[in-house]
Formats: sequence, structure tokens, C-alpha cells
Amino acid sequence: MSVNPGKSSAEASAVQINDLAKQVLSLSRDSILVSLRFLDGALSALKPTVRPGSGGMATDGISLFYDPVWVLQEYKRKPERITRCYLHILLHCIFSHGFQYQKLDAAIWDLAADLAVENTILEMKLTAAALPTDGDAAMKMRVLKEDAGGLTADRLYRYFRQSPPSPGEMKELKSLFHRDEHALWKPREELAVTKEQWKKISERVRADLKSFTRAKGGSETLQKNLEEAVRDRYDYGAILRKFTVTSEDIRVNDEEFDYIYYHYGLEHYGNLPLVEPLEYRESTKVKEFVIAIDTSASCRGAVVRGFLNKTYSILKSTENFFDRINVHIIQCDNEIQSDTKITDQDEFDAFIRYGKLQGFGATDFRPVFDYVETLREQREFENLKGLIYFTDGYGIYPEKMPDYDVIFAFLNEDEMRAPVPSWSMKVVLEEEELEEQEPGKNGG
Repeated sequence: MSVNPGKSSAEASAVQINDLAKQVLSLSRDSILVSLRFLDGALSALKPTVRPGSGGMATDGISLFYDPVWVLQEYKRKPERITRCYLHILLHCIFSHGFQYQKLDAAIWDLAADLAVENTILEMKLTAAALPTDGDAAMKMRVLKEDAGGLTADRLYRYFRQSPPSPGEMKELKSLFHRDEHALWKPREELAVTKEQWKKISERVRADLKSFTRAKGGSETLQKNLEEAVRDRYDYGAILRKFTVTSEDIRVNDEEFDYIYYHYGLEHYGNLPLVEPLEYRESTKVKEFVIAIDTSASCRGAVVRGFLNKTYSILKSTENFFDRINVHIIQCDNEIQSDTKITDQDEFDAFIRYGKLQGFGATDFRPVFDYVETLREQREFENLKGLIYFTDGYGIYPEKMPDYDVIFAFLNEDEMRAPVPSWSMKVVLEEEELEEQEPGKNGG
């Protein structure tokens, strides 16, 4: 029996490298757990997985991938570098950064997520994860906080979208805050369950953090990022589909019509078809609803137009329009300013292109609901399905529950905003979602 000594030696070396790298990761994990015990559940959720030749560390929300050779090289340079990278990746998962990769600009989202995570680590003052560049990084974060107004990933993303960093600034920021590769963040169907699992882990971390911070003092940024991670993110398109009604179209139902029997009867029984085509087909399409626009001073024209464009695109892309529709677009601050009736897509196009906002006073939601009731009494609606109210949320809600669905659509999350009535739905739209687009774009 022949033996290949070279191969045996290479295999033995690889095994040794893998074993040492595994020990290094285990030490880094223990260092995090000793100082931040409220992260025990999160640490257990990530499974370390060898990925030779990758040249770093990364995660897909399920595994913590690492290159054993790279781990040992970095550990030799400075042991804290591995602990820092481990914690950095863990916080990405806890803050659900990898599950929001549908952002409009992936490069900006990568940067914002790295900054949010690194700032959280800087506030923790964890000796086991400290780096020589932390002083420069802290100074940069102080400047960014003044400019951006906050250091969560969403807040930083919106800031960088409005004030993009120059190539030189981008290079500097990446050198200070980049730790892991985000290539595995690309959305995949199998990660849907993982997203919910990490949300539960984040909720647990948030709860455990309260007792931890009482004893040692906590991180304001960590709490802010956790609040951002666990808050509900609503699918506006899915909610909008609640505003559909089942109706009958007068057209041939091809799905239930058998042409073979039909033609057989015509040929053999004196033009007598054996099966008559069904004239009615049941379909779900938008018929009647109200779009209310808060035109108080805090609702800017560009944002309102973006909301209308988004609503319009969703309705058209899901083929939820009748040939003739009955939509009322009502503008209101503390009183009704205008009511534009839309009966077809051309009129919707015209309003989005040329409609003007009116009002800009205080906010009161009640006049819209009272006005809609008046329209119903006048038989303006046959089957009003619901009302969508786009607003900043700072107004007086009606006390009485209407007998149709209501959505209050807000721009960005706001802790100071009062809760919506229990009988209504709430959807929070991010500002980048409402960027200007041509009317009807993506609408078919």
C-alpha cells in the first residue's frame, strides 16, 4: 500500500489550521459573552462555518463563515481584531441589516450599516474588541451625528442619500468601519424564516439589555438600533390589496369554457353548441376608495407626490384597476381644501402630473371622515372599501370607528407620534421609497 507523504502532510497542516482557527473564534465568542451576556442567544444562533480562501468573515444570517488562514493571520497581528469582527457581524444580524438589502443603493446601505454597528461597539467600550483606530473612528462618528441627527443605519442611509460621500470620504470611512463582506446579504427565499428568527432574537436582546444597563450603564445607540430592528415593517403593497372588492366582469371565462365540446355541437347538431360560454368571471379589482392627503405645513409637496406615485404604481402593477374607477383624492389640513374625483387612469395621470397641494395649516383628521360620510349619504359611493390617509401623524383622530378599512400612512418612524386608533391600520413608508418617478412607471 503506497502512501503520499506530501498529501498527508498538507492534510495534517490544514486540520491543524482549522483547529487553531476554531479555538480563536471560540475565545472571541467567550470574550463577547463575558462582557455582554445579554448576547448569549444571538451568539448561539450563528453557526461558525469554515470557508477557506474567502479572505475574511461573513454571514448570511444562518452561518458565520470564516477563512481559517485569515483568522490566524489577523489574530497574530492583534487578537482583538477577530473579536471585533465577530461582534460586528453579530450586531448586523441583531439589527437585521442583511434582511434590508433591497435598499435603493446597496453601497450606501453597506456603509450605513457598518457605521451603525461600529458606533454601537465604540459606545460599549469593550476592551476585548478595542482597536488602535477607535479614537479616529469616534471623532468621525461625533461629526456624523451632528450632521445626520442620529446613528442608526436607516438614519445614516437617508443622510448619505441626500449628501453622498466623495470617493475620498468613502475610502476613509471604509478604512475605519469596514470589517466583513456583505455579499451573502443578497435576499433569498430560504432566509424568510431566518429573518423572523433574528427579529425574535433582537426582541430578547432588547429585553435582556434593560437589566444589564441598570447594572453597568448601557449604549444609547444599541437601544436605538434594537428599536429599529424590532419595529414592524409593513408591506404597503400587501395592505393596499385589502382595498379590493370581488366583482364580476362581463367577459368570456376562458378558464371554465371547453372549446372542444362547443365546436363539436356546432358541427354535428345543427349549430347547437353543447356548452355555452360563461359570460361572467369573478375577479378582484379596486373599485372605490378615498385617498386623503394631509396638507399641513410639515407634509412637503415632493413627498406627497412620491406617495401618490407609489400608490398609483402598486395599483396598476397588480392590475387592480377597473376601466372606470371611483377614487376621491381629498386634501385637508384642519379643514377640507379640495376633493378631486378620479374615474379613469387618464385622470389619475393628470392629477399626479399637474395637481396642486392646498392648505398648509394645522392638522385635524376628523373633517375628512365627516366629509366621506356626507358623500356616502349623497350616494357617491356604492361600495366604499376604504380610506388611505397620508400624514405626519400629528393631528386629532376621530373617536368613532367607520365601517370601512382605514390606513394611516406615515413618513418614517417617529417615537413622538401618537398611536393610531385601534380600528385602523398603520404603515410607515421610508423617505427613499417615495422618490420621484414618472406617473405610471412600472405600472404596465
